Amino acid sequence: MNKRDFIKKITGASLGIAALSALPSNSTAAGSFHPVRMSRDERRKKSFPNVPLITHEGEVVRFYDDLIKDKTVLINFMYARCGDICPGMTANLKRVQKAFGDRAGRDIFMYSITLEPEHDTPSTLKAYAELFRVKPGWKFLTGRKNDIELLRRQLGFFFSDPVLDQDKTQHIGVVKYGIEPLERWGTCPALGNPKYIAEYVYWMEPHGQRPKQPEMIG
Repeated sequence: MNKRDFIKKITGASLGIAALSALPSNSTAAGSFHPVRMSRDERRKKSFPNVPLITHEGEVVRFYDDLIKDKTVLINFMYARCGDICPGMTANLKRVQKAFGDRAGRDIFMYSITLEPEHDTPSTLKAYAELFRVKPGWKFLTGRKNDIELLRRQLGFFFSDPVLDQDKTQHIGVVKYGIEPLERWGTCPALGNPKYIAEYVYWMEPHGQRPKQPEMIG
């Protein structure tokens, strides 16, 4: 099955109510201002909404506790029915995963979060992941729409123009990467040269060296 056939096939898919009903309530979402001085661990945790999500493998996880804490990660947003930028981003990020070699899934992890949780069930995302033949260490995630919207905005994947921001065809084509325990974060185009995306991640590590000749895929 090619990518066009896959997108066409899943266009009419419905929401997996049973899967979403398994999600625990989110009572610890971040985002509120707290004047009390926090410890480093508290500050790290408050930087990310700890919302519940479901992986493409059907596992219920918490965003901070299970996916982000103490890890080096790359995060992007996509949706399975996207016929424009998403397939290209996913294909390019697959090259990034390959560039990480045996570190992918061992100490570097990748997360793609759907912008259409009302459509992209775990089974839909599993089919999408299988279509692109992604390797272990890369999870595709869905969840409650409000929780994903909170994530999208707090992670910085939004436009200041509200009209543009609500247009999924214009969603921001970047990948956010960072080393959570070091509180080091950056972003770059998800269609950038895979080699340099990987090297910018390495640059954040202790004693990491900055890539000398960053370039873009034309």
